[in-house]
Amino acid sequence: MSVHKVLIVEDEIPLAQTLQAYFIKESFDVMHIADGAEVMKAFNQWMPDIILLDLMLPNKDGIQLCKEIREISHIPIMMLTARVDEVDRLLGLETGADDYVCKPFSPREVISRVKAIFRRIHLYQNFPPANAQYSPLSIDEALMDALWNGQALGLTTIEFRLLNTMSKEPRRVFTRDPLMNKIYNDQRVVNDRTIDSHVTKLRRKLNALYGGDEIVRSVYGAGYKFEQPL
Repeated sequence: MSVHKVLIVEDEIPLAQTLQAYFIKESFDVMHIADGAEVMKAFNQWMPDIILLDLMLPNKDGIQLCKEIREISHIPIMMLTARVDEVDRLLGLETGADDYVCKPFSPREVISRVKAIFRRIHLYQNFPPANAQYSPLSIDEALMDALWNGQALGLTTIEFRLLNTMSKEPRRVFTRDPLMNKIYNDQRVVNDRTIDSHVTKLRRKLNALYGGDEIVRSVYGAGYKFEQPL
């Protein structure tokens, strides 16, 4: 099972350090950022699985960051705030946050809520609701197996990681650097052409079974995105 990556965006350093220590103890991979202006760069490069986002931050506040993240990703976002009035709570959720917790809070409560969010995600992925859109793509992370309409795609380990990463966030544009960080666990040094080569081979295998428009599309000057087939 892969380790969940938690991005903590909080300018109260002692609080952030306490949260970080608790998450590490629970075997999460954690990054901390205190400046709102640095969040999007870290998000795109590190590719966290959830963000704990303080409402009041220097240079760019949590509401604006939440809006920007929601434009490109459906990653879970939990707002951290000392402002408990209902307007701020509703605004945070309407902006796209999945949950909020008011300061002061117990680190154990935050971790429990984060775990609950991951359980809901896991449940949805394995038992989607009856009205969920049908997808011909089936991925088994434990077996590292990918099927298209029940037929094995026959992917290499790198191709599987590439498809698995992009298919989790359809239509998000992935630049090459974060993709390389995600699919190479040994931190080896590779260049852009290596990723391009893997994408080409992945497309060839998908097209052999699909035959429609390209599912993994190039975005000029940026990278690649996965388009969920209808």
